[in-house]
Amino acid sequence: MFEGSAAHERARALGELRVYTERGADDEAELARRIGKARVAVNIRAHARFTEAVFRDCPDLQMISIWGVGTDNIDLAAAARHGVTVCNTPGSNAYAVAEHALALMLAVARKIPQIDRGMRDGAWPRDMLTQLYGKTLGVFGTGSIGARTAELGRGLGMEVLAWSARRDSPEMKDDILRCADFVTLHVRLTPETRGFIAQREFGLMKPGAILVNTGRGALVERDALLAALAAGTIAGAGLDVFHDEPLAPGDALLACPNTVLSPHNAGQTPEVRRDGLMLTIQNVENFLEGKPTNVVRA
Repeated sequence: MFEGSAAHERARALGELRVYTERGADDEAELARRIGKARVAVNIRAHARFTEAVFRDCPDLQMISIWGVGTDNIDLAAAARHGVTVCNTPGSNAYAVAEHALALMLAVARKIPQIDRGMRDGAWPRDMLTQLYGKTLGVFGTGSIGARTAELGRGLGMEVLAWSARRDSPEMKDDILRCADFVTLHVRLTPETRGFIAQREFGLMKPGAILVNTGRGALVERDALLAALAAGTIAGAGLDVFHDEPLAPGDALLACPNTVLSPHNAGQTPEVRRDGLMLTIQNVENFLEGKPTNVVRA
């Protein structure tokens, strides 16, 4: 992914560079060993957990540059205590992830996976389907991805109701959940948004509503989701993110017929890879020049 890219070549010009491609940095001690005495760490995969212990064991670390938007794998308060600047790449994957959110909405609403399987098995399924035109789309999170998803929804003739964690009240959140035919999650995962959709929220949603999550798995309480899908509290869900990744064989979600699942790859396009990696390195360049960009605040 990174090796051989234009961003890789650009990073090499900044000084000594070590690239780790094998998984293993989800262990604190291993991540600290890999960072060593480096001033800058580039984080491409969210399974690497930058904890208080990692910052303590890496006193030379000054900056983490993330490819992506989510920072839930980084203890931002600990980073601030240890004087480590954290930067991300907002907007670099917005178009791709928004398109994927829309694709999941359509796949669940039009029952495309089930119909495809039925036809391949020799059937001619003629189920009643759900159209998006004229429906209400509830967009939670109004950053670059949420804003683009809202734009796509309007383009299909949907009424869009948007909610911002910084601007809007919990009461407005509830009102949108009651009205929305489709709910799509794009809020940042924080202690406040963990379990953003739980049993209470599922109880507010329409029985025919469809939930889409391309943010983080922990935004949705897992047991409440499974119960809502099993009981028909909601019509279905399109999920690109999960509590545990990858999903283990036999995971209960795999047996839910009213779900469409993808392996956290909403942003996996050549354009996102090219632009996101380049912006990740540009953030490093700007930091080293004393002009940090895209700084994430705790």
